[in-house]
Amino acid sequence: VLSPNVHNIAIEGTFDDCQDLVKQLFSDEAFRDHANLSAVNSINWARIMAQISYYFYAAAALGAPERHVTFAVPTGNFGNIFAGYAARKMGLPIDKLVIGSNQNDILTRYIQTGEMKTEAVQSTLSPSMDIQVSSNFERLLFEYYDRDGAQVAKVMEQFKQEGSVSFGNERWQEMNKLFSAHAINDEQTEAVIRSAYHNTGELLDPHTAVGLAAGIANHEHSTSALISIATAHPAKFPAAVKAATGVHPDLPASLAGLHEREERYTVMPNDLDTLREHMNKQLSKRTNA
Repeated sequence: VLSPNVHNIAIEGTFDDCQDLVKQLFSDEAFRDHANLSAVNSINWARIMAQISYYFYAAAALGAPERHVTFAVPTGNFGNIFAGYAARKMGLPIDKLVIGSNQNDILTRYIQTGEMKTEAVQSTLSPSMDIQVSSNFERLLFEYYDRDGAQVAKVMEQFKQEGSVSFGNERWQEMNKLFSAHAINDEQTEAVIRSAYHNTGELLDPHTAVGLAAGIANHEHSTSALISIATAHPAKFPAAVKAATGVHPDLPASLAGLHEREERYTVMPNDLDTLREHMNKQLSKRTNA
């Protein structure tokens, strides 16, 4: 998008670095109000509200509420699967929510061991899941801490400072009643994409493949319909899909030629003051125009 009021910024760091900067900008109330900040990812509750609806839609299509369902969700920032949690709280008969992880398997390790511990972020075929600190997991903790925001803030600060934390054995056991998890690597992701295509003719993007693998590995309820959430068009990740299937996925007609279009972005260091100064400069240009 080359419109003069669009400014793309690439931060030297990981998704976690970017998200932390965004959260700090929102915490700066003076700047937030001056810049009229808003978010379109799952930091914004409106995003999760919209996602809740398709849990109901998918479950109803397979016989809910008379028939129970299990959802498998490829999970990075925990927003999509938290929408499933919210749908269940609203009455949707969900037996299990299955977390799918790539090599960045912090959530799977937590569900399996009870300890949340960060490791170095690895670059994978499913980059939207290359995350260590899942923003929306705090929303789940808020529920399991009986909506005590101060306690959640305290434990998350400990996690930030020490890189590991336990939320207590009782909470972990309660979470395990609803959540299960499974992690696969890039080689296994390619195998799932290949198998799905050969068996069904369906092309999956790498993220969707991770979720499907997790669902198959953790479908415990024979009377529960398994629904695996798809998250991206395969053409968004053409190299991975072609490597697995030999098929180059075509972009939708509305996006034809996307990869040939001019790309424009500003690379910046992982520094809050530098980012804020840059944004203020762009806002000033707009105001003075």
